[in-house]
Amino acid sequence: MSGVLENRRVIVTGGNGGIGQGIARGMVDAGATVAIVGRKENVAEVARELSEPGREAIGLQADLSDRSQLKTAFEQAVAGLGGLDVLVNSHGIARVDEAAEHSLDQWDETIETNLTSVFELCQLAGRHMLAQGSGKIINIASMYFFFGGLKVIAYTASKGGLAQLTKALSNEWAPHGINVNAIAPGYVKTNLNEHVWGDPVRSAEIMSRVPYGRWAEPVDMAGPSVFLASPASDYIHGVILPVDGGFMAR
Repeated sequence: MSGVLENRRVIVTGGNGGIGQGIARGMVDAGATVAIVGRKENVAEVARELSEPGREAIGLQADLSDRSQLKTAFEQAVAGLGGLDVLVNSHGIARVDEAAEHSLDQWDETIETNLTSVFELCQLAGRHMLAQGSGKIINIASMYFFFGGLKVIAYTASKGGLAQLTKALSNEWAPHGINVNAIAPGYVKTNLNEHVWGDPVRSAEIMSRVPYGRWAEPVDMAGPSVFLASPASDYIHGVILPVDGGFMAR
């Protein structure tokens, strides 16, 4: 994939951990200049690790559920990159609880982080991309868009909304040269879903339905993301792409 994203300027939210970090590394390996935004203090360290001679990655610490921090971080990222060609929304949270016990505070926090902040980032990026007549937006949805999940009611609702947001934005912006698509990762071994892969019984149930025979790693999302960020995907709009080791086909 080397060079396919040469001179592309990319923002990856949640780029300092999990799926986001795997995607950010893939973008750098493909030749892009990357800015990562994340809540944790390691964002600067991860940016240094992603940097290459002549292409220094930018790391910005921000809580994207805070709307003022979100806007500031976005503007700083665009200024640091000198523009914007690709936005990858890969940040998110999941609060595990029985639906009957799930608090409204947890619901609000999840919807704000996983859905509302993504809409605002898409809106901010869209204004840049509409002005220049081109751009790629890649949202990280979930397989829970296709089915209901278990004990993550707000997460499931937020990711369902995110998938529909992707389609709605695509309908508006495709005529203006902007691709809006989403990846629906299968079961990926990250801290976000340790409650699943750390459960031997549930993990075995899931793996029995994955033809490829293993949990995904964050780096498995890099190739599809690079494809959706590249000119090779110019005629792909409004797609929710499962990257699941065959789970959906079983």
